[in-house]
Formats: sequence, C-alpha cells, structure tokens
Amino acid sequence: MGITAADVKNLRDQTGAGMMDCKKALSEAEGDFEKAIEVLRKKGQKLSEKRADREANEGVVIARTSHNKNNGVVVRLSCETDFVSKGESFVELATAFADIALKNLPDSLEELLALEFEPGMTIAKKVEQSTGVIGEKIDLSAYEKLVTAAGEGQVLPYIHMGNKAAVIVALNLEGPQYEEPGKNVAMQVAAMHPIALDKDGIDASIIEKEIEIGKDMARQEGKPEEMLERIATGKLNKFFKERTLLNQLYVKGNKETVADYLKTAHADLTVTDFKHLKLG
Repeated sequence: MGITAADVKNLRDQTGAGMMDCKKALSEAEGDFEKAIEVLRKKGQKLSEKRADREANEGVVIARTSHNKNNGVVVRLSCETDFVSKGESFVELATAFADIALKNLPDSLEELLALEFEPGMTIAKKVEQSTGVIGEKIDLSAYEKLVTAAGEGQVLPYIHMGNKAAVIVALNLEGPQYEEPGKNVAMQVAAMHPIALDKDGIDASIIEKEIEIGKDMARQEGKPEEMLERIATGKLNKFFKERTLLNQLYVKGNKETVADYLKTAHADLTVTDFKHLKLG
C-alpha cells in the first residue's frame, strides 16, 4: 500500500521518532502501522544494546509524593548529554515513570521496570524505545520509595538544582505546619549528603573501617598505642556528626543540629527516614 506523508506524521506524533525513521519503518512494515511501531521498538532495542557501554551521567531526578503525603518516590532517568536532559519531553518521560512508581509503589527497580507504561508496553520497553528515538543511551537507573501509614507521619519532596538531585524525607508528624521544616531538612540532605539518619543506621563495616582509619592516623602522628582506641573513638564521633542527618549542624541555623532545629517546630518532630538520588 502507498505510504503518505500523513501516515509518516501520524507515526512520528505517536512515537516521537524521526521522520526518516518513521518512513523507513512504514516501508519495512508495508504500511502496517502497528508493525511499524514494532520495527521502531526493535530499533530501540538494538540501539540500546549497541550503546550499552556508553556513559549515561546526565539526566533528571524526579521526586513525587501522594496527595495525602503518606507515600513518596524518587526516580533517576539517565542519558548521555545535558542537551537531552533539558528537553521537555525527557523530563515529562521521567515524571511519567515517577507517577507510575508512586501509583504502584514497587519494591525494587526491577519491579518498576516490569510495570506497564501503556497497553502492551512495559516501562523497560519504553526506555528501549526512547533510546532509539532519542539516539543516545537512556537508562532508568535508580528508584527509591518511602511509605508511611495514615496518621503516622508524612513524606515531603525536594528537587534540587534543576532536576539534578532529589530528596524525599519522612516525618513522624502530619500537618501543613511541618512542611516547611520538612523541606528545609530535605534541602539539608541534598546539600550535605548524609549517609544515614543517625549512627544506628550506619553499617558496622563502615564503623570498623572508620575506627581503623582513626587508629592509623593517630599512629602516624606518633600517638602511644594505648591511646589509639580512645582517639579513634573521638574521630568516630566526629564522623557521626558530619555524616548522619540528625547529628549534622543545620546549614541554615546557628550551631544547632538538625534534630534541634526540628524541635523548634514541635518537641517530638523528627525525621524517620530519607532517600536521596543525584546524577552521576
């Protein structure tokens, strides 16, 4: 059957592929629209494999929370160039993935990729198709979620630096009066990169490593062996203050910790968990 310019435009409008790619796909499919879409998908799959060794360090990070603020997700959609990451359609695609994640709250990135993006197409397939359409490696590279029960707190989002990083924080108390302190703490996470909520959240192997580093540093400074453990413990406490959220100095405050800052909003207010994703 004959392939018209309207057919090519229609395929382009639906898939976002280039005009020439759409024309070739329609020709290969002998004018069958559905088969042409499959041709473009297969092209995306091949291109994805071909570009698998390319670095995808640009992209966007999107944080979303439910209307009742009980749940939140953050996703990272990666690409190769800043030019692509700034495109409106790329940001919209990342947001669509985040919305699906928020609706379904899968337990892992693998489960998120297996969810349906649209009838007959999973998120994983949509990523492959987008690789073919855009012409560079696209990767839904990270996903995190926070879930609170009704009446047991709220989740608040923060997107940093033009979608270059995003944070979700869970507070133990609900109410609009806590949204500003929650956002401020999320900004703290984006700026100061804590690795845990408090010292109880740090893996034992990291603590052991920090103690050994502290001992080695003291030993190199000529300190007596019997003092090494005490000196290393002191350095470990400093590590906790610098790398755990509630013990960090609040960046907008005056020598108060994040935990102290939260208490200025309510004596019992605290952060119960946080998730932070950034590019790179």
